[in-house]
Amino acid sequence: MKMAVALLLLSLAAAPVATGSPVSKVIEMLSDLQAKVVAEGEESHSVFATFSEWCEDEARQLGFQIKTSQGEVASLKATIEKEASSIAAYETKIEELAAELALDEADLKAASEIRAKEQNDFAASDKELVEVIDTLKRATAILTREMAKIGSASMLQLQSAKSLEQALSAMVQASMISSTDASKLSSLAQTMQQSDAEDSDAGAPDAAVYQGHADGMGREADGGIISVLEDLTSKAEAQLDGLRKAETSSLQNFQVLAQNLKDEIKNGNADLAEAKKGMSASGSSKAEAEGDLAATSKDLASDEDTKAGLHANCMEKAETFEAEQKSRGEDQGQRWGGDK
Repeated sequence: MKMAVALLLLSLAAAPVATGSPVSKVIEMLSDLQAKVVAEGEESHSVFATFSEWCEDEARQLGFQIKTSQGEVASLKATIEKEASSIAAYETKIEELAAELALDEADLKAASEIRAKEQNDFAASDKELVEVIDTLKRATAILTREMAKIGSASMLQLQSAKSLEQALSAMVQASMISSTDASKLSSLAQTMQQSDAEDSDAGAPDAAVYQGHADGMGREADGGIISVLEDLTSKAEAQLDGLRKAETSSLQNFQVLAQNLKDEIKNGNADLAEAKKGMSASGSSKAEAEGDLAATSKDLASDEDTKAGLHANCMEKAETFEAEQKSRGEDQGQRWGGDK
């Protein structure tokens, strides 16, 4: 059939053509048809060229967006990892600082409790020694005053005393001092003699060590008693002085220790607050980066899907164009040249 149409056209083309004849009209129609087909082909080429350019532009733009998003995703992941590491470091530091603060606060509390006990013990000992010294001085003054009454019953009793305890008992009976004061003085004498014995590495003697300077108390009993009382006063005052110096030293040591601990606690709290602030900032940065990562990853996935769809659509249109071009070429060949 195709060959017949081609032969017919050739025969018509070879035959003389008369103006206005049916053959000339057929040829004219065929020429118009050919021109139309060519025009359609050129238009199709133009449309496809424009479409191809659009595909390239879109693919390029999407590729740039995808590359940018991929860079942002990598940067955000690095930020999240960095902030997570910082948070872990801050948590460790906060735990260490909290432990150190707890230890410093416990030490300060313990030191304060010890200082309070020392202060109470000092106050009690200081009060007792002050009272004893006052009693000693009063007893010495009374005894000195009574010395003028030689021949009095009280002095006779003192002269017959063989020890400090007997002398004190005689003074109590003579109402020179109270039994409470006598007990305090006797206790102090015992304490002093024990201290003297320890200092000399000797055995502890009894209270007779404070007997008069002569054999027994004798005529010098009153003077011996006064000497003993003055000796006790001197030692009590020395003990009080040592006690107060020890208290001053203990107080100063406590104040230095307490100040150091308070400084450590103050600095520790400042470091703890700074660590908590840093951890909070890292937490905020991490949360913000995680939010940005989710949004950027979503945009990236969308762009990748769009690019894949664009590629498929453009490839489909290109295949359709090629098929149309092939079909148009075959059709033109059939119409004008036949199937060769």
